[in-house]
This record gives sequence, C-alpha cells and structure tokens, in this order.
Amino acid sequence: MHGAVIAFIPSYERTWSYLLGQVVAGLTLGSLYALLALGYSMVYGILKLLNFAHGDVYMIGSYIGYFVLTALGGALSPVISIAPLIILMFAAGMIGSGLLGVVIERFAYRPLRRAPRIAPLISALGVSFFLQQTAVLLFGSIPKSYNTYSLDNGVLFNTITIGPLRIEYVQILVIVSAVVLMIVLSLLVSRTQVGKAMRATSVDLEAATMMGIDIDHVIVFTFFVGSALAGAAGVMNGLVYQNVNPYVGFQAGLKAFTAAVVGGIGNIRGAMIGGIMIGLAQTLTSGFISSTFQDLIVFAILIAFMLFRPSGLLGSPAIQKV
Repeated sequence: MHGAVIAFIPSYERTWSYLLGQVVAGLTLGSLYALLALGYSMVYGILKLLNFAHGDVYMIGSYIGYFVLTALGGALSPVISIAPLIILMFAAGMIGSGLLGVVIERFAYRPLRRAPRIAPLISALGVSFFLQQTAVLLFGSIPKSYNTYSLDNGVLFNTITIGPLRIEYVQILVIVSAVVLMIVLSLLVSRTQVGKAMRATSVDLEAATMMGIDIDHVIVFTFFVGSALAGAAGVMNGLVYQNVNPYVGFQAGLKAFTAAVVGGIGNIRGAMIGGIMIGLAQTLTSGFISSTFQDLIVFAILIAFMLFRPSGLLGSPAIQKV
C-alpha cells in the first residue's frame, strides 16, 4: 500500500524531499560540531593550545544529560513535564561540563603554560584518553540509551511538513538552541567587560597582564564557557541520536577540530560556519554517495584547507615575528 502511494508522488518531489531531508540532517549535525568547534577556537585564541580533550568533555556532558533524565524517571515515566526536563538536562550538562573544563585547565594545562608547545598538546591527549577510559570503567562500554523516542509519546520526533520539507521538532530544538547559544557567545565576547578581556588576552597575553587583566580568571572563564557549550552539544547529541557511549567524543572532537580549522581556528564566526559546512559535507556524502566515504570527504576537506588556505575561511594568517 505504501509503495502504491509513493508511486503517485512525482519523482522530482521525492528528490527534493530527500535532498532537503539531508540538508536538515546536516544542519542538525553541523550545529553540534559548531558548538564544539567554538570551544576549540576560544581556547586556541587565548592560549594557542589545541585542547584535544574537548571531545571527551562533550561525551561527559552527554552522560550527565542521560543521568538527569534517568534520575527524573526516564523517558518512559518522567516525573516532570518535557519542557522543564529538557531545561534541567541542558543546565546540568552545561554546568557539569563547564566545571570539568575548569578542572582540566587547572591541573593539566596551567602547570605547562610556559612549557614548550608540545608539552600541553601531549597533556591534552592524555586527558582525552583518561576521560574516555574513566567513562568505560564507571559507565561501561555498552551504549546508554536516552530512548527519547518514547518521551511524551515521541513528541520530539513529530514532524512539520512544508511542501517537500520535513523537519522533526527535535531537529528544530537542536538548531535553534545552537543558534541562540552562538548569538549569546558572540554578544558575550563583543559587548561585555570579560569579553573585552578575552579579546585583549588573545592578542597578547603578556601585554594584557601588564594592563592589569587577570589572565588566570580570563582563561578559567574561557574554559568554562567553551566546555559548557560542549556539554550542551552532548545533551543535544543524546536527544537526537538517543544514545551515548565512552567513545562518542573522539570522532565528534576530530570533526569539530576540522570545522574549527576550516572556519579559521581562533575565529568564533568561522567556527560556526565551519561546523555547518562539515555537518553538511558529512550528511550529503552519506546520503548521495555512501556512508563509507563520509569520513574520507571530511578529512579530505581538512587536508585541502591545510594545503591551500591554512588560516581557514575567516582566520587571519599568523604574524611572523623577526
């Protein structure tokens, strides 16, 4: 019966519907990458450090969201309504991940701030594996299911149809939440006193110190905000894809790093654009070629940018001191 119905739908409408579906999926995934890429860009802008533990902070944020959902009755029998439940999941995931980022900065990066550049990079990789294996020991390697399709009779996965466009409520939630968080971050950096201190510190850390800026406070705040955004992305990942495991942060972290490089690492708007580009590239490759090639295409984009435009789309070439 379903096949007979589909047969009467013009082929061009089916093509447009499929294309738009892949674009929406790409925007959803790209929103997660963009939030993660913002953390990479913020930390690199301040310390010139590639925080490869950032993807695992995202993973921990996703676990925090899962445990909040479970503590409040789970998806099958939540003790509160869906809106405050999701707000609590976001709040807990962002605060928990933000505090984890502060702890990582204090004990893994601050003692190495004046060490050769390779030392904090190795430390970042060590923290990444430490968090990953700690999650395996504490939570097990078997994925934990959010089971959000059962939440309030699957309301999050109800769809809105506009012509050939079909979009689920949960996809709207992720995209809109990501856009709001990005706008808030942009306003924070451009309009507030701490944002001005962050910009000054990113230009010249020593000069900022001489001007009376407490750089330790600025760096801690940067790690907290970047990690909180990663925690929000982790909760979004659980809501959309419905599960979390200790290894989910590794691949996501690599894709977000690629997004940050493509957009121009250290540039906030570039991180947003890069995240969307990588998300679209991944889903369009998977939808129109094969999922086997999605990682190949994404990392081919990274290599191409490193070869032909290493500063990224919106980044500025590094000034060489002589």
